[in-house]
Amino acid sequence: MTDAFDAARLATPACAALRAYDPGHDLPALRARLGTAIAELGSNENVLGPSPRALAAMRAALDDVYRYPDPRGAALKAALADRLGVTAQQIALGNGSHELLMMLAQCFADAAHSVVYSRYGFAVYPIAAAAAGAAGIAVPALPRTDARAPLGHDLAAMAAAVRADTRLIYLANPNNPTGTWFDDAALAALLARVPREVLVVVDEAYHEYVDLPDLAGALPFTAQYPNLVVARTFSKAHGLAGARVGYVVADASVVAVLERMRESFNVNSLALAAATAAVADEAHLAAVRRYNSAARSWLVDELARRGYRCLPSQTNFVLLDLGRDAAPLERHLLGEGVIVRPMGGYGLGQTLRISIGRRDENERLLAALDALP
Repeated sequence: MTDAFDAARLATPACAALRAYDPGHDLPALRARLGTAIAELGSNENVLGPSPRALAAMRAALDDVYRYPDPRGAALKAALADRLGVTAQQIALGNGSHELLMMLAQCFADAAHSVVYSRYGFAVYPIAAAAAGAAGIAVPALPRTDARAPLGHDLAAMAAAVRADTRLIYLANPNNPTGTWFDDAALAALLARVPREVLVVVDEAYHEYVDLPDLAGALPFTAQYPNLVVARTFSKAHGLAGARVGYVVADASVVAVLERMRESFNVNSLALAAATAAVADEAHLAAVRRYNSAARSWLVDELARRGYRCLPSQTNFVLLDLGRDAAPLERHLLGEGVIVRPMGGYGLGQTLRISIGRRDENERLLAALDALP
């Protein structure tokens, strides 16, 4: 009898070392089982949804869905270039920013080069490095007691970790899953220390939620530092998570390299139409920002009244730091129909990530906490 076929034995060493991305709970199964009797607070989605203009643009695009989308995404690039003050040649589009973060490693890192990232940075960074066969350098995060950014990026240590073979640094600002951030002055100091041959990728997926004056973001630095890459997405504040569209702004030479690796027609026509319309709807984005800022402050205060500590956040979620194993509390909340994100996969088993939901969802979370025996 022959052995059972196992394709894992045929995988490349880089692929064999990978673990699949963990999306958390099986939400479709939970929805099917519990229906509307759940409060979904685990995926950092924008509960106000997308711009009505974006929805209308998607519906209109359905008439031509039998045709391939614009492979260059010209209309969306033009809208972004006008809004951001860059050229279309500085923009690359992706099937979510996740695809672009992976592509950057595929294009610029390999077994001969290393990639630097923070220990509690977004889970995609070590996956991207491993998929490219590159050595990953995980830099310890700031301690819980650091008032600037508990469990956030230690930028000085990250700059010091750069080796002669380093090709990429991944930063998340604000950071997922901690919600913490570093200000523009700290980024400027890091950029001044990093060699031009090292690409500094600043993942700003939550940029639109920021409400601090000293955190304008990385984009203004791109003119001075051609090795700076800024990644953003329409999945969060723009409410288009299901459409999957993101972008990077970088030196035109970086974008030209990414275009060699990009899949043909990687952003679908409905996503292109929706994102282009979303860029123009400043009023909707402003309403999202106002709601999130107020709801986040209210929820943090209510949690504090109950004795729960949240890390400071500039995102649409908070990280609840229990100081003990969070699994029992997560199981209790799930039993009450409240879905939050356990962080054991990040090595943060004492924490739970809680998205800012609708007011009724946030109140349901608090009621579930109040129901603890």
